[in-house]
Amino acid sequence: MSAPSSPPSATTLADLRLSGHRHRSVRAELRENLLARMRADEPRFPGIVGFDDTVLPQVERALLAGHDIVFLGERGQGKTRLIRTLVGLLDEWSPAVAGCEINDHPYAPVCGRCRLLLAEVGDRLPITWRHRAERFGEKLATPDTSVGDLIGDVDPVKVAEGRTLGDPETVHYGLVPRTNRGIFSVNELPDLAERIQVALLNVLEERDIQVRGYLLRLPLDLLLVASANPEDYTNRGRIITPLKDRFGAEVRTHYPLRLDDELRLIRQEAVISWAGSPLGAPELPDHLVEVVARFTRLVRDAPQVDQRSGVSARLAVAAAETVAASAVRRAALTGEDTATARVVDLAAIVPAVRGKVEFDQLEEGREDEILALMLRRALAETFRARLAGTDLSGLQQRFERGTVETGDLVPAAELLRRVGPVPGLAAILTRLDVDGAESPGLAAAALELAMEGLYLDRRLAKEELPGRTVYGG
Repeated sequence: MSAPSSPPSATTLADLRLSGHRHRSVRAELRENLLARMRADEPRFPGIVGFDDTVLPQVERALLAGHDIVFLGERGQGKTRLIRTLVGLLDEWSPAVAGCEINDHPYAPVCGRCRLLLAEVGDRLPITWRHRAERFGEKLATPDTSVGDLIGDVDPVKVAEGRTLGDPETVHYGLVPRTNRGIFSVNELPDLAERIQVALLNVLEERDIQVRGYLLRLPLDLLLVASANPEDYTNRGRIITPLKDRFGAEVRTHYPLRLDDELRLIRQEAVISWAGSPLGAPELPDHLVEVVARFTRLVRDAPQVDQRSGVSARLAVAAAETVAASAVRRAALTGEDTATARVVDLAAIVPAVRGKVEFDQLEEGREDEILALMLRRALAETFRARLAGTDLSGLQQRFERGTVETGDLVPAAELLRRVGPVPGLAAILTRLDVDGAESPGLAAAALELAMEGLYLDRRLAKEELPGRTVYGG
């Protein structure tokens, strides 16, 4: 995202009027900005992958209708990421009365303090400018969240200063009113105690808040969005019926439906900052990213996995980052100039992601075995997708001369030396879009995929030892 521009120069209400600023509600602001981006064919939800034809049209209809939204989906489907992109549809800069706790608009202040100030100073009312990033608030719902956290409560410090208990100025506003004229998100809404959910009813319908016994009515201007896991309705908690009824739109999210979306998501999210690293960023060949993507989809569909909890997209991201880190470790220990991931690095995935998968209780003790099986299947599928029809007889004949040992501490150049000249290697590299002359590491990665594929097709023997893999024999 580009750096914010400088805020407008208006500093008083008079300046704001002269600038021609137009006051719009948050919903009107979102609607008009969304329509403008649609007409200009500009990105509306940057960074969101795989929802173009399913989820995003529903979100756009909800915003155009001015509806509050609840997103339902299993863990790791991008609900929070999607919610945060809504901020980009707000105006970049928005005026507010300077010093106001609930960000009143200078044209129509609603809190007692700002109304009195406007009556006192008129057009000299001081204003400040808030960037859209400051107009987003969120709360992770937990069982100990209180009404005071969300809505507000009496501030004992203000009472101790001498104000009477009935004075509205003694109220300390919660997160929701402090996000007035913005977007507020409640993550994992079912985890919020039911009696606390009741406090949100007025926010969604009457658009105001009530704090204890005060005669205090603050009409709020905000969009309320929430996220929830559908299973939470029956497991940890539930969204009370009156609250569900007040949300204008319910949007179901999902995991990537297509393999290419899974690949895009991994490439986008599996980013480690390697700035300052003497080795630079590691090379992660496309065929290894595909293995990770296929592995994730196989685990997600495996009958041994608890489908109610889902398999988060974070599993794929963590797996890709682990493979890259394994390559960096090898380069650091063996003195390679660059780090390039290979098939031998994939074994590190299983222990790294074990805790991200909920298995059926009947599979207790077999978790590693199941994940390793899924990884082998993903490798076999990738091999067939990438190298099906390629003549590998030259590589197969190489093993008539003896075995080839590789491992997570065998440098790429050493592996290429051990394999030696292979007839048909150029065809393998071409099918994998690899230029072996430019990168020995990518050439070694391509060779390892071909050798592993031959083994999985039962055309080559393999022996696995701790830290070592011997092909042939």
